[in-house]
Amino acid sequence: MKVAAFTRWLAFPPLAAPPATLVLRIMAGSVFLWEGCMKFAFVNQGVGRFTKLGMPFPVQTAHFVASLEIVGGILILLGLATRPIAIAFIAEMVVAMLSTKIGIFLGTSPLPPPPAPPISGIWAVLHEIRSEWAQLAVSLFLLLEGPGPLALDARLKSPAPSSDRGIQTMHGLSAPSARQ
Repeated sequence: MKVAAFTRWLAFPPLAAPPATLVLRIMAGSVFLWEGCMKFAFVNQGVGRFTKLGMPFPVQTAHFVASLEIVGGILILLGLATRPIAIAFIAEMVVAMLSTKIGIFLGTSPLPPPPAPPISGIWAVLHEIRSEWAQLAVSLFLLLEGPGPLALDARLKSPAPSSDRGIQTMHGLSAPSARQ
């Protein structure tokens, strides 16, 4: 029963997010899309970067991440399968931050250092993490609030039967009582 409620929550996001959510989707979706394209187009952004970072199976990992960013970026732009893609992007951004920013903090990164001081330490990390942080925050917003009414997800009607209390309570709304 809980799996069914979670699946419905995931598949049928709320329609209450403001129409301006489209701006967030355009920002995040387009950045993921072009970053994915760059991983294929420029070796130093894809396979080369993943190799320097010591990622396992760097070719396959880089191609998987690039494909996820391209397909997921398009889906975010369309507002389709928003919640599942947001979960994947949240995980990706956490991995990206942990795999690249710890080395910057310690001054041991195998990647080229930032172009201007600070090149290591907390201030360097805070400066260099800004893109991942923004993408993580928007993905979290889309997971929790949905894609907004100007999305393909909004065109899908939620079946949300009144007997399914799980879907209403997962978004912080109380389920209607049987007497209403």
